[in-house]
Amino acid sequence: MARVTSKGQITVPKDVREALGLRSGSEVDFRLEQGGAVMRRRIPPEVFDKWEGYLRGKTNGLTTDEILLDLRGEVQ
Repeated sequence: MARVTSKGQITVPKDVREALGLRSGSEVDFRLEQGGAVMRRRIPPEVFDKWEGYLRGKTNGLTTDEILLDLRGEVQ
C-alpha cells in the first residue's frame, strides 16, 4: 500500500522497485486502464540506439517474416 502526499507523491514499495529495477532517478509511465492505473518502468530510447543497424547485412536477404518462420522452425 502507498499513500499519496499533499504534493501528489507516493513511495513505491521496495519489492515493486526491486522487481522493476527502479533506482533513484528512474522514470516511470502511468496509463489509465479499466478504472485503475498501470505504472511501468520507462526504458529510454537510447537503450535501443546501440542496436540500430546491428543486423544490417547479416540476414542473407531474408525478410523479417522469413527470419521469424525460420526461428520458429516453421517451413514455408
